[in-house]
Amino acid sequence: MNELMKQWDGTAYPMMIRGLPEVDVPVEGIRGWLINSATTQAVFFDILASAKVPPHAHCAQWGVVIEGEMKLTIGGKENLYRKGDWYYIPKDVVHSAVFLTRVEVLDVFDDPQRYRMK
Repeated sequence: MNELMKQWDGTAYPMMIRGLPEVDVPVEGIRGWLINSATTQAVFFDILASAKVPPHAHCAQWGVVIEGEMKLTIGGKENLYRKGDWYYIPKDVVHSAVFLTRVEVLDVFDDPQRYRMK
């Protein structure tokens, strides 16, 4: 797996993911690729260890950590998430994140307009 990640520019995602439309993310160090439906969006995020997501709120969000470690604060409660861990953020609940390593997550949003394509 480590050899494949080197070939894929350090990300866990192969070209079939990186070939999807890229989302416009306003936070430096975060990029993502989008699958969109009439009711939801799924985004494969690749996040550098230097990135931080400030407190914010939006539609409901479910996610799973594919690689790496991050601290996620949901509604004032901070938890550490690692590979295989999943989380759920209800609609309008304030949350933020700090990335301790390079992190790969798959997030699903309950809003087909959550992110715009680049």
